[in-house]
Amino acid sequence: MFFKFIRAIVRILLAIINGNAHYQNKEKLPEGNYILVAPHRTWWDPVYIALAAAPKQFSFLAKAELFKNPILRFILVHLNAFPVDRDKPGPSVVKRPVKLLKETDKSLIMFPSGTRHSSELKGGMTLISRLSKKPIVPSVYQGPTKFSHLFKRTPVIVRFGEPIDISDIKKMDKDGLAEVEKRVQQAFDQLDHEINPDYNYRSKEKNAD
Repeated sequence: MFFKFIRAIVRILLAIINGNAHYQNKEKLPEGNYILVAPHRTWWDPVYIALAAAPKQFSFLAKAELFKNPILRFILVHLNAFPVDRDKPGPSVVKRPVKLLKETDKSLIMFPSGTRHSSELKGGMTLISRLSKKPIVPSVYQGPTKFSHLFKRTPVIVRFGEPIDISDIKKMDKDGLAEVEKRVQQAFDQLDHEINPDYNYRSKEKNAD
């Protein structure tokens, strides 16, 4: 209930601030639970992605430091987020989302690159997908990377892709993980190209700084 309430409030606020959001290919989202992955480009792209995939509810992985503030911790916990220690992630980083995907009606949003400025994908999504038996669904955000540009009604686009099939990858060894990461990155690149063939996040990020 809290998740739905906050999402409704945020939707209204962003409509007032920007009012120029476009959500594409929602029909690609599968029935049931799934792992929605995207490249992390700005701190509010998880918000837009969660709005784009509504009415589905999600859980999130968030860095442990955010949970030190009691007010923020309350909000994060009630938004189905759980802490991740980047230095010592531990088995719960995989076990907890797998349990949620299997036993609740909540899907999972992940940013495999881990940080906003990294293109390196991580293997966690692959293991979570394999253990939960839930599909990996790619998505991308294209839009402002500076908060002030949201107020300029700069277009925001979230586009979803086809679920990524990894059933043919039998071993989750180095080569297997590398192949999954390759397919996910290719999906991101294709979605970016479909929105705007000239889009280049790195150059945009450089200009934004």
